[in-house]
Amino acid sequence: MEAEAARTNFPIVGPASGYFCYLLARIAGAKTVFELGSGFGYSTAWFARAVVENGGGRVYQTVWDEDLSQKARGHLSALGLDTVVEFQVAEAVEALRRAPGPFDLIFNDIEKAGYPASLPVIHAKLRPGGLLITDNLLWHGRIFDSADDSAETLAVREYTRLVTAGPAWTAMVVPIRDGLLVARRT
Repeated sequence: MEAEAARTNFPIVGPASGYFCYLLARIAGAKTVFELGSGFGYSTAWFARAVVENGGGRVYQTVWDEDLSQKARGHLSALGLDTVVEFQVAEAVEALRRAPGPFDLIFNDIEKAGYPASLPVIHAKLRPGGLLITDNLLWHGRIFDSADDSAETLAVREYTRLVTAGPAWTAMVVPIRDGLLVARRT
């Protein structure tokens, strides 16, 4: 999958962030994981591996495109991890809203402008003590550029503020790759 991502310039979390997500899922003992935005299954593979090693459970892999879902199915099948994955083609936040929950871990990697609006749904579906991991919180360094007032950058800043400033979360941004926000629901 890494070679395919490099060849096609498809964004993935990369091996360092992927392994970090796997490690957090293992430490948390996650058996139920919901991915808001899953691409062609790279991050799903890390979470599915953790779920299997945690004794089994379910990973909800959500993408907006049938072709991406089919690629993910193929990749995860080749890895022998497809049996713990529920593949969904849907708008991710709405799919989470409809999902059974509560979840042990939610991974957020949707369109950045949608980050702030996703937070109430995430909070409602994540169990107390559960983990929220969000990708791209450094946003390629654009969050540090005071002149950048694009919708995406403003949304990443606001999402970070909402998670780190309120009493509902214990959180920090880990500077791996493009920044992962790791938060525990209090």
